[in-house]
Amino acid sequence: MDQLTAKVTADGSLTFFSEDYQECFHSRHGAKQESIYQYVVPAKLLARAQTQSEIHILDVCYGLGYNSAAAIEFLYNSPTRLVIHALEIDAQVPQQAIDRGIMTVWSETTQQILKEIARNYTFTDRKVSVFLHIGDARQTIKTIPLQWADAIFFDPFSPPKCPQLWTVEFIKLVADRLHFDGCLLTYSCAAAIRKAMLAADLIVGSTPPLGRVAPGTIAAFNSRWVPPLTIAEQEHLRTKAAVPYRDPNLCDSATTILDRRSKEQAESSLEPTSQWKRRHNP
Repeated sequence: MDQLTAKVTADGSLTFFSEDYQECFHSRHGAKQESIYQYVVPAKLLARAQTQSEIHILDVCYGLGYNSAAAIEFLYNSPTRLVIHALEIDAQVPQQAIDRGIMTVWSETTQQILKEIARNYTFTDRKVSVFLHIGDARQTIKTIPLQWADAIFFDPFSPPKCPQLWTVEFIKLVADRLHFDGCLLTYSCAAAIRKAMLAADLIVGSTPPLGRVAPGTIAAFNSRWVPPLTIAEQEHLRTKAAVPYRDPNLCDSATTILDRRSKEQAESSLEPTSQWKRRHNP
């Protein structure tokens, strides 16, 4: 069982540090702020609510529940109905977030919904339906309908810590669940991740940085959602950093996936990333 230690982030909200992954679940710049400005705002959910009777969200790596909570908070009093399918490997994480009072940063209504999700893995009322799927996301993703999601919140631990969920194969499965006019949001701008998204026929762009230099990523099939990459970002995708993670049978360990990528990078004729860095950060 993962040991979870509560940590205060810069906006006063709490997150967990995972002993297993040696990483926090959220940005140190603010767990609540990240859920709002990295995911909900770029997805333009409020604008969608004006034209859609129902909004569908796929929350990959539910964790404590922040990203789904932010969507619920924003849309609960809107004209639309919200349906969320969330994937999470460890059921104790959302339960401990409730038990330890971490989710009190949200409204009472949202807190009650989160409690039901943590307890029963499902919640439904006239405005919201949430379904929490517990297990390896590489398998549970297959239960989500194709072309279903208006927005995908993609929030695993970082690629070096959890490469299983950043592979070409898994990202293709995720992209298959995205509606043509939907968008995928993630905090990572790693070239390997963007390359995997491009391999899934997604168009990729950057979202504004949240308390750091590096931006996040927005990906979509429809170019109207996606700002163009800068020259530097385009060139980054032609370096060894862009060699993607691979998991052909969607069952390999983190170590196997990391070793496979390292070998592919060593054998690659792509430009060394260090040269790209010197060119764009003299």
